[in-house]
Order: sequence, then structure tokens, then C-alpha cells
Amino acid sequence: MKLIVITGDCMVEDEAAVWNTLFERGMATLHLRKPSASENDIRNLLLQTKPGFLDRIVLHDQFALIHSFPLKGVHLNRRNPVRPQEIQSSVSRSCHAVEELEAIGDFNYVFLSPIFDSISKSAYAQAFTAEELLYAQSRGLINEKVVALGGIDTTTIPLAAKYGFGGVAVLGALWGNYRQDNDQKALIKRFDKLLATANKQGK
Repeated sequence: MKLIVITGDCMVEDEAAVWNTLFERGMATLHLRKPSASENDIRNLLLQTKPGFLDRIVLHDQFALIHSFPLKGVHLNRRNPVRPQEIQSSVSRSCHAVEELEAIGDFNYVFLSPIFDSISKSAYAQAFTAEELLYAQSRGLINEKVVALGGIDTTTIPLAAKYGFGGVAVLGALWGNYRQDNDQKALIKRFDKLLATANKQGK
């Protein structure tokens, strides 16, 4: 099962160095999501990322940078809903209703959220019942191209696999209080556990 990491909203000191460590430990895809960051902020983060890892990064904002760095792709969302022209790399998008999954053919993969109660956003409660998710799976709407987002941790990853998701995206379970405690060892330990749990699902 794929494990996708999403960055926190705010800029963090030496964050690119943390990414480099996580890439070295097996992080396959990083979604760079910092809505308030300027193009120059994002550019500087990319410049601090080891060149061999740039093709694992997906932008949520500042799409123009896709032409300056060999990145994995872009992720469409409510802030940036339009696919950049002439882009040949990965394009993904956010979905918040099962019905939206009926039109995902043009995307490499999509996020569906919130699957469980969010860890990073206290007011962001799960939007689907187990019955709804299993029904969507039976219709083929939840499949390898659909990534579960919202409340993903080591206890919910196996449930996401049961519902047929091809991957999970983590935010709060990984970053936790990292901005405050700057405990990189604890962060790496959390990442290793999340990755091992996802790998056990056999997808």
C-alpha cells in the first residue's frame, strides 16, 4: 500500500533536511502543501532538497515551479483547480464525495477525505460510514487510484486497506508537535512505523 506524506501548512526550520532524511528512509511521495508560502519560499525548499529526490515531490501551490524543477507533479485542489497546460508529469486531485470518484480517469490518483476523524484538524470529522466505503469499493469506485486521507495512523491504515484504498496520505500522525519540539528522532520513528504498517498491507 502506498504511503504519501503531506507537509504541514507552515514553514519549519530546516524542513528540507528532514525531507531528505525521510526520502532516504523510503518516502516515495511528498505532497508539498503550504498555502501561504510564496513562490520564492517554495523554490528555496526545493533548492535545499537533494536533486535525486525532487522527482518524488508534488506541488499543491506555485505550479509554475514545475517548469524549473524535475518534480513528480501537481495536485489540484480548491485553491488551484485548473490543470497546468502542457504538463507531462503526474496530476492528482482532492475529492470529498464518493460521487467525485466516478470521474477520476484523467488523474494518476486522487485523495478522498476525510475517511477518519482528522488528527491535525480537530473539527474535521470523518465524512463516510463503513457501509458507504464498502459499497463504493464494491462498485469499483475505491480502487488502486484512490488514496485515503484524514485520520490516517498505524491503527487506521489496515482499515483503509480493508476498504480497498490503494494508498494512504499522512499528515498529523507524522508531524505531530514537530514545530514545537523539533524532535527529529521521534519524527523518524513515527515515519518508520507508518511505512512499515503500510507495507504490511501488501498493495
